[in-house]
Parts: sequence; structure tokens; C-alpha cells
Amino acid sequence: MAKSNKELSLGQREELLGTLKARFEKNMNRHEELEWDKIQAKLEADSEKLWSLHEMEITEGEPDVVGYDKKNDQYLFYDCSVESPKGRRSVCYDREALESRKKHKPENSAVDMAESMGAELLTEEQYRELQKLGNFDKKTSSWVQTPPDIRERGGALFCDYRFGHVFVYHNGADSYYAARGFRCSLLV
Repeated sequence: MAKSNKELSLGQREELLGTLKARFEKNMNRHEELEWDKIQAKLEADSEKLWSLHEMEITEGEPDVVGYDKKNDQYLFYDCSVESPKGRRSVCYDREALESRKKHKPENSAVDMAESMGAELLTEEQYRELQKLGNFDKKTSSWVQTPPDIRERGGALFCDYRFGHVFVYHNGADSYYAARGFRCSLLV
């Protein structure tokens, strides 16, 4: 059993590191210049980030390394599941939107879930970068970070990939759909 809320057991750590390594090796096009041993060392040194990746994994996000920030010596992980993660769908955008619904409230919101996982929703720019690594969300869509001026007016942004292009749309932040979830980013 885990020692605290944000710490994995030895077995969970080993299983997750094995999964991440296998995904890393299978998808070298996402990180051609990077070495797994260096990434693993960073992960093993930061149990909270490893816990966050575990949360991303168990909600079916399939996190993978997509970049490296030399200046800050940090690796960037994105959810790389082909479709929006199954364990994070049917959620509205944020807590305010959730509380504003009078009927048929979803169980959670994208912003709250990402925060509880220790991660962040992808930005529109990050979502576009993700799409350069493959074709994601061909049948689903994903909430992305929404600028304050849009959110103040009750809206929120989401993206998907159709007809060979990334599309950015708007919806009421309180809306939720079985085919819309969210993707996370995490710096380690």
C-alpha cells in the first residue's frame, strides 16, 4: 500500500517505470534525441511527479516524453493516448462551471481533475505540438486551457483533429459530453 496520498508503492513504481520505458522505446519519433536512463533518474528522484504520471496512466492518458527543456533541465510529458483519455471524459471545464449546473451535473471538471493529478491541461499551442507527433482525437475532443476573457463570458475551449487539421472550438464551460475529456502536460 502507498505510504501517502502522493507516493507509490515499490511495485507501483516498478510497474509504471516499466510501462513508461516501453512506451518511450516504442515511440522514439516523439523524443529522438533523448535517453531513457536520464529520464528514469529524474523520475526516481521525484516521487510526486512519478505519482502524477501514475495518475495520468491509470486514467488512460498514456503519458510519454515529448520534449526536454535544457535551460531548466526538465522533461516534458503529454498524454499521448490516441483518443482523449477514457478515465477523464464526461467532465465540464472547471469548478465554477460544475457548480453553475442546476441539473445533470457531471461528476467532476477537467481543471479540478488535472489539478488533483498534479498536472495541467494542455494549452492550445501544446495541443498543436502534440498533433505534430501523430493524429490524436480523431473521434474525441479535449478541453484545453482557456483564456480568462473567454472563461469570464462563460465559455471554454476544446480541440480535436479532423480532416487533417487541428480545430479549436468553444462551448459553454458547463457542457460535457461522453466523447470529450482532457489531456495533461507535466514537467519532470
